[in-house]
Amino acid sequence: MTRCYTISALITGAVFFTVFTGPRLGAQAVRDGEKPALPAEAAEGAMPLRKITVYSSGVSFFEHSQVLNGPAVLRLPFKATALNDALKSLLLSDSASAFPLISYSPEQGLPETLRSLGVDLSGSPSMAEILEKLRGEELEVYAPGPIRGRIMALEYRRAGDGGPAEPWLSLLSSQGIRLLNLAEIDSLRFTNADLNADLERALDLIMASRNSQTRELTITLSGSGSRPVSISYVIPSPVWKVSYRLDLGDGASGQARFQGWAIVDNDSDEDWRDVELSLAAGRPVSFIQNLYPPYYQSRPTLPLAIAGSAAPVTYASALRQRTALNSLAEKSAAMEMEPSVESPAALAADSAAGSMPAYAPAPLPVTGADLADQFSFTLNTPVNLDRRSSAMFPLADTEIAVRKFLIFSGVQAGQTVHPSLGAELNNITDLRLPAGPITVYDGGAYAGDALLEFLNRDEKRLISWGEDLSVTGTSSVSSARTVTAVTISDGVMTLNRRQSIEKTYRFKNTGPEAKTLIIEHPITSGASLAEPQTCDEATASAYRFIREIPPGTGAAGESELRVREEIPLSQQISLANLTPAALLSYSTNQEIPAAVRGGLTRAVELKRGAEDAEKARAETEARKNAQTAEQDRIRRNLEATGNETPQGQEYLRRLTALDTEIDRLNGDLERQRTGALEAQAAYEDYLRKLSF
Repeated sequence: MTRCYTISALITGAVFFTVFTGPRLGAQAVRDGEKPALPAEAAEGAMPLRKITVYSSGVSFFEHSQVLNGPAVLRLPFKATALNDALKSLLLSDSASAFPLISYSPEQGLPETLRSLGVDLSGSPSMAEILEKLRGEELEVYAPGPIRGRIMALEYRRAGDGGPAEPWLSLLSSQGIRLLNLAEIDSLRFTNADLNADLERALDLIMASRNSQTRELTITLSGSGSRPVSISYVIPSPVWKVSYRLDLGDGASGQARFQGWAIVDNDSDEDWRDVELSLAAGRPVSFIQNLYPPYYQSRPTLPLAIAGSAAPVTYASALRQRTALNSLAEKSAAMEMEPSVESPAALAADSAAGSMPAYAPAPLPVTGADLADQFSFTLNTPVNLDRRSSAMFPLADTEIAVRKFLIFSGVQAGQTVHPSLGAELNNITDLRLPAGPITVYDGGAYAGDALLEFLNRDEKRLISWGEDLSVTGTSSVSSARTVTAVTISDGVMTLNRRQSIEKTYRFKNTGPEAKTLIIEHPITSGASLAEPQTCDEATASAYRFIREIPPGTGAAGESELRVREEIPLSQQISLANLTPAALLSYSTNQEIPAAVRGGLTRAVELKRGAEDAEKARAETEARKNAQTAEQDRIRRNLEATGNETPQGQEYLRRLTALDTEIDRLNGDLERQRTGALEAQAAYEDYLRKLSF
């Protein structure tokens, strides 16, 4: 059975990764029962790079495979920028290794790692400084004979001639304390095997750190026997590019030679030799997650649970305390009687007794499927590409269906322009062609450059590469609104209109031959095509019309296309809120049917009658208010002069006349109020009943 591993965490207090990165894998045998020896460099015999798939999303898939015999240790160099992707994507297939292991240095850096070892080589210490930090450890020294002892101290002594101070080592040996000049010691070694191993590891780390842009992973395979092993991963890489050549020839056959080339960059530090290369196009989901540096979860800081002073408390009276206890007892009884409520103690007891149901994961909310419509090109011949080099590889050399056109598109009204030289490509090949530039040749000569969007099999696409100076085109726009229907119901008039937008295209061909032209007319949102009633083609944003433009001078070489679109518009108007002037404008609008205009004319008359009645009432009420004010003024004057004086007698006469006038105005006002209400009611009733 083949085992496939991806990066995973084993919940045992430690995390193990099955990870590979880098283009070359070295192998070294591991003896059973021994800790694998990790060489400073990859051993001879690399695990060959077999397959590469370069994606247009900025990553590449690498696959190494080889038949291994027995356990192996692989040392893997990595670009620092690629490590996160490798940790996220690595896949290992080994039928014999039940527990592969990967280790690597964390991101904290070399100094922290060196300081954590038994022999601290951080900061480039001297031998004296190293030994000073290891006091108490046992050494075997040759100076020149063997001496075995424990380090006591390092001290510096100056020679009798006044030279520089030299370090002297004090060793506690079986013969006593020995003083040795470090400069006279031929060799020394630690008798502690762990210290020697740490020293070896520190030197390995220092050597590996020479390239600050490289990180190293070590993968250990414990399998035995001969079996195929493969390691694959995804890391960042330059995107591959595509460029095309289109040779139109004489254009008579309806087909043209179509050639495609892929541009691939090998930015790695490894040569590609006899590699199966695939080039994938599409838009897969791709992202970077920061898996390499250690991540620490923040946790709350709680006070220590230690004994302290007891806080003073007070107690309620016995009656209230007993009530509280009774209440708690009732709640406990209720919990025991209610089967849907369980106390924490009951839950714990059930769990201990094995009565809790086993955890069942919920169904996944999605079904596995392709994330994107990806497709790839696999070269039939193995590829060789040197490191830090780029190359072009052939993708296609075939024929494609072509129809040559002039293209008139995206021109503003009033502009005079030359249509574009173009063609319609029909992908009759078995390939789905990614987007890229096209160099166009026509009649054996360079014609121009074009851009091709993604072209699926059996799909058509327009391209253009220049302008035809023998043809000019212009456009003009006009618009109009017409009333199509008017309805009145329940006092609301609905006006249905049609807005027409007409664009006229005019072309002039001064060349000696007739030209076929595609006019792209932008689709107006919400509008329908009225003239012509059909188009030759349509896209999501434009109608396409194909027209022949004859050659000639004067009117002979001219052609015209009129395109009209219509947009339905609807407006609702409350007649009761209109002024007589607004009603009159609608009643005289010749676009509105005669019957409706007649009904609106009668509404105008009723509206004016209601307004005249209301105006007369308002005028009468104003006169009455004026007479009442005059009456109040005369009463105040009468109080001042008295009614026995001649002036008072005059005031009495005038008061009598004002009373008579006010009584008459009250009668008129009552009749006018009634008339105004009746006129307004008649107008509103007419509007409610008006229907067309």
